[in-house]
Amino acid sequence: MEIRSIEVYSVVLFYCEPFKIALGTEVESKNIVAKVHTDSDVFGIGEASPFEKVTHETPQTVMQALEKIAPKLIGMCPLRIEKTAETMDQAIAENPSAKAAIDMALYDILGKTAGQPLFKLIGGFREDVLTDFTLGIKESKEMAKDAAKAVKKDFKALKVKVGINPEEDVERTKRIREAVGPDIPIRIDANQGWNVQQAIDALGKLERFDVQFAEQPVKADDIKGMAKVKKNSPIPIMADESVHTPSDAMRAIREEAIDIINIKLMKSGGILKAKKIAAIAESADVPCMIGCMSESAIGIAAGVHLAAAVKNIQYADLDSDILINDKLVLQGRAELRNSRRIPSQSPGLGIIKLDDEILGKPKKVYK
Repeated sequence: MEIRSIEVYSVVLFYCEPFKIALGTEVESKNIVAKVHTDSDVFGIGEASPFEKVTHETPQTVMQALEKIAPKLIGMCPLRIEKTAETMDQAIAENPSAKAAIDMALYDILGKTAGQPLFKLIGGFREDVLTDFTLGIKESKEMAKDAAKAVKKDFKALKVKVGINPEEDVERTKRIREAVGPDIPIRIDANQGWNVQQAIDALGKLERFDVQFAEQPVKADDIKGMAKVKKNSPIPIMADESVHTPSDAMRAIREEAIDIINIKLMKSGGILKAKKIAAIAESADVPCMIGCMSESAIGIAAGVHLAAAVKNIQYADLDSDILINDKLVLQGRAELRNSRRIPSQSPGLGIIKLDDEILGKPKKVYK
């Protein structure tokens, strides 16, 4: 089997409402979709959802990266995913979401070639995964209302964005806890918004609201600062922006800076390296979450299959396609039922039909 061509598409997907986090406010997601075609009429679909403040990429730089990557993949066997990853890394440094789009498509091909849903081929540990629902930053009363609505829709866990002002963040969390009662897990995510002392003070105050864990309280490159926060926090600390690669995971663990790691396909460069991060973490008894950027149901499907496959991925934040109004995937989405994401039982990622109007024509075809 050989890769015969790669089609690259550019899509713009609008959020249901503006989505605010400590790093900024987004109203749309500009993503890149890759279709990898083989000589056996099997093709795979993948997606890049770059976020410049995290992956240091834009849609334009993703296209530029694929310009260097794609020609080198033509003629290669799509089932040799580790070899393909090395080829991509040799073609261009970093650019993880661009590589994730190709990686995803190759795993889709793997599943289709085997005639099995991907999660069964790469681990098959569980049949579904519990996802939280993310609350963007608003006034505390509005966030409490949004939290109550999410629980009424059967979401069993909430991820609360904080990181603008520690005092206001405590008040937001207080009101949300009052709105949803004692049984709904609340996870907070500061997106690097606090300094070390602010984080220590805020987490001490937040303990009484039974916060499950606190994600990325300080700057991504301040591993020693995060270690100090962890040492003084009554709430477990999760790394997100601090961990992109397997070596990042090793460093964070070695520095005793984290209790949990949030893996994202857009940061790791795809499923292959995400599995390596999960394995490193498992060896140190550090559980993992699988998170998302602003992927459509394509990227979310990949995340759901990975989370279902791997034992050490114990938490999931796979809701970006719910927050997006435009539905790129018309058939083959990872089902959402009672806060649980269920991977498709169709071969590969299970993506069957896309909205051709949203997808448009390829921006580039490599043969």
